[in-house]
Amino acid sequence: MPAVLTHIAMHVQDLDACVDFYHHYADMNIIHARPHKHGEVKWLAERGKEKEFILVLIPGGKNRPQDDGDFSHLGFAMESRKAVDEIAERARADGILEWETREEEYPVGYYCGVRDPAGNFVEFSYGQPLGPGADDIA
Repeated sequence: MPAVLTHIAMHVQDLDACVDFYHHYADMNIIHARPHKHGEVKWLAERGKEKEFILVLIPGGKNRPQDDGDFSHLGFAMESRKAVDEIAERARADGILEWETREEEYPVGYYCGVRDPAGNFVEFSYGQPLGPGADDIA
């Protein structure tokens, strides 16, 4: 059987701020919490995906000073261009929009980038061959 990617785990400095960010921007919810020497480890998942892929947030980390030229990121697919625009507007108002909305050639599509409280870039996209809208792509 091949390996299956099930989670990404990240140390974060401000656990509550990161949980709030991923809930507010990506509609992820806490599905598990357990004690850790610096607080609680929290597992987050999208509704209906709790057994497929989770984001594990571990307290006690340092914020990541990600440079503008560093395009490492977490990527979330949105159901429409309008949904990407709404995320960008919200992030702009919150002062955390890093990449303005833009369209790039397939398979990149339409996207924007937001910085989470730990300093990680998070992409919200439409038109990639993954996630919602993938079947709509020619």
